[in-house]
Amino acid sequence: MATVTEPSNDALIDGNAVAARALHWAGVEKMFGVVGIPVTALATRAVALGIRFLAFHNEQSAGYAASAYGYLAAKPGVLLTVSGPGCVHGLAGLSNAMVNTWPLLMISGSCDQKDFGRGDFQELDQIAAVKPFVKFSAKATDISQIPRLVFEALHHSISGRPGGCYLDIPSDVLHQTISESELSKLLSEAENSISQQTPGEKPLDIEKAVSLLRGAERPLIVFGKGAAFARAEDSLKKLVDTTRIPFLPTPMGKGLLPDTHELAATAARSLAIGKCDVALIIGARLNWLLHFGEPPRWSKDVKFILVDVSEEEIELRKPCLGLVGDAKKVVDLINEEIKDDPFCLGKSHPWVEAISKKAKENVAKMEAQLAKDVVPFNFLTPMRIIRDAIIAQGSPAPVLVSEGANTMDVGRAVLIQSEPRTRLDAGTWGTMGVGLGYCIAAAVAMPERLVVAVEGDSGFGFSGLEVETLVRYQLPVVVIVFNNGGVYGGDRRNPEEITGPHKDDPAPTSFVPDAGYHTLIEAFGGKGYIVATPDELKSALTESFAARKPAVINVIIDPYAGAESGRLQHKN
Repeated sequence: MATVTEPSNDALIDGNAVAARALHWAGVEKMFGVVGIPVTALATRAVALGIRFLAFHNEQSAGYAASAYGYLAAKPGVLLTVSGPGCVHGLAGLSNAMVNTWPLLMISGSCDQKDFGRGDFQELDQIAAVKPFVKFSAKATDISQIPRLVFEALHHSISGRPGGCYLDIPSDVLHQTISESELSKLLSEAENSISQQTPGEKPLDIEKAVSLLRGAERPLIVFGKGAAFARAEDSLKKLVDTTRIPFLPTPMGKGLLPDTHELAATAARSLAIGKCDVALIIGARLNWLLHFGEPPRWSKDVKFILVDVSEEEIELRKPCLGLVGDAKKVVDLINEEIKDDPFCLGKSHPWVEAISKKAKENVAKMEAQLAKDVVPFNFLTPMRIIRDAIIAQGSPAPVLVSEGANTMDVGRAVLIQSEPRTRLDAGTWGTMGVGLGYCIAAAVAMPERLVVAVEGDSGFGFSGLEVETLVRYQLPVVVIVFNNGGVYGGDRRNPEEITGPHKDDPAPTSFVPDAGYHTLIEAFGGKGYIVATPDELKSALTESFAARKPAVINVIIDPYAGAESGRLQHKN
């Protein structure tokens, strides 16, 4: 029987092993990426240490996966890329993490330092390339720097407002060696250095916040994915249950409190934001998703109480009151302040009645449209069937991933979230192409849940080949493609627009009609379905949800259903 020999303290290990050991020592459990020169050995060393490496076909999708994993797991996602073009492809995920404020560390190999500037293989000034998309970036110029920089980059990604960080490790550094004893010393020093960095907390005017809410005639609570990242759902539930103030989630804040809650104002959104006089904004930014907090969508007299982990964000928005801190901790302080002098809006309160009445009216209108079985499919009929199938799964609720113009916008209105962090979509940056990466991240971060992607055919096309990744790792992901033959659907040009020497080409928005997207996953051993009627869709959903295996359901939609640009109008 073979015996395992422990390495001696004088054994030499290279930069690949040092980086892997540093990541493992820092608590990294998952990595996403595409291997090749010069980082393949780094991935192999990481796997040997127990880190799960999810290998993708494209660094974009791997980066989207790493960014979403950082959000779902509340710890930095790690993206590994090769040098040059691999780093550039990885910028998609890095920038997506930065804009969505999700913790991510991207590690890229780079060319030999002595050959930089001479036209070396995949040469690029990667530190300069990542600069617009990171909170922190560094280059290890010697193997001894790797442990400290790994710990620093991971720390920066998660501290304060989370975001993207970058570490560059040149090829020659990856091939340098140090002894085991030296590595142990460097790892301990790196860990101790980070543990001593404890940011101070500023006093918060919680009393004023509660006073503003108590004195409001039409208060509103708005929460976003920052509150979801902070695991603030129980604290928010206590606040809403105590005060009975109506609430409005941003798209990825949905599920922190159930969409079916009697105080949910989602179906009365225009009324809620247009008439409220005090708005408590928790873990959400007053950006385009909330109309910048400005008239005419908001009242010119509304008083904002802005809860954000970033002092810079509060200074930018200039609210009536800013509370800098973790969303959960701040809401807990608000609840504690209310406890000794509680207030509550009754069911007959005019504001609560107005929100409830408008929400019920709008829901009834939507349900009347959803009740119709329209064939060829519009967007509403299959969306209703999918909604009902997801609800029937009970708890733990499936994670919903959604992207596309009409598909995502209609889904936001129809698909119901009942549990926190179960919706991932195009997000703050409106990023298309995130779908398959997000699916893989969700399946890895929350393996107890089914993952269901509801995608437009255009959104699916960005990352469709990653269905092979689903099959390779046998992840419980069902991808539903709304196939209407184009970016917004069929050829929507006016006759006078069809002119010129290339007038016989398909429209810029058009794809091959009735494309067989379901056959793509079948090529790799997954299950594909093509459906065009309610019964076919119900059958495919029942079978694929029960199997919890990789599947693609190709839903044929009327190419003229939906609207150009979805419902964003001027944001096209």
